[in-house]
Amino acid sequence: MSPVAALRRPLGDDLAAFVTLLQRLGVPHRVSEESGEQVLWVPDETLAEQVRELYARYPGGAPYAEAPAAPRPAATGQWLARLRSLPVTSLILLLTFAVALATWFGDNLRLVSWLTFSDFRIDGDYAWFLPLGDSLAAGQWWRLVSPMLVHFGVLHLAMNSLWLWELGRRVEWRQGSLLLLALVLLYSLVSNVAQFVFGGPAIFGGLSGVLYGLLGHCWLFQRLAPNPHYRLPPGVVGMMLVWLLVCLSGLISALGLGEIANAAHVGGLLIGCATGVLGGLLARRRR
Repeated sequence: MSPVAALRRPLGDDLAAFVTLLQRLGVPHRVSEESGEQVLWVPDETLAEQVRELYARYPGGAPYAEAPAAPRPAATGQWLARLRSLPVTSLILLLTFAVALATWFGDNLRLVSWLTFSDFRIDGDYAWFLPLGDSLAAGQWWRLVSPMLVHFGVLHLAMNSLWLWELGRRVEWRQGSLLLLALVLLYSLVSNVAQFVFGGPAIFGGLSGVLYGLLGHCWLFQRLAPNPHYRLPPGVVGMMLVWLLVCLSGLISALGLGEIANAAHVGGLLIGCATGVLGGLLARRRR
């Protein structure tokens, strides 16, 4: 089901209070900028009509207690409606879960070898890596981004999935599904290349590089063009940066908790900061 434009307002209108009201009511929505207007999108026409009625009565937002009955889908279908309104975030999560089960969290090395940046063969206790150029010449271009789908362990998958839901949906609501897909592919490519260049051929995977890219994008976009979707909870950016420094220190590896793809994290964060600055400057210029 395609999203429906519930409202179209000039860029000069401040929708922040009304958007906050929709968030408090649990209404799935996103706001984008198109042709000099702010466009508020919802999953279906029925919900769009209810949102228009709500805006007519409370254009400046209203306390939750004063608001009319929440214009939301039925409780049983609320999560389905929200997932339909976030197709790219939902698709990436679905693919990640499917790959985790198919590879049994990285234990099925034969299947994992089809998704890693560098193809490899297991011979006894050793992994022999094939040249990346040979794989690309054979048409295996998916290897440039597919490592983001591979996870090693339930905790690895759970943490990355939660952060993808938290950050990915913000970008998809604010800037649209196609842009989120482009950013995810870009962040995955840059973080994977960075890890390969600085770490050499190895078995690495996970969404962490993409997540640091999304974090950097939301962080600097919000600094340059403040909007309610990219306003992260206090301390989130600082906590993620501290965790990055802890990983770079080598402490995690020294404690025997596994190897960390630090180059992928740094590469993702840097490219995310770059797109955040670019997007924020463009948004501020349009305003």
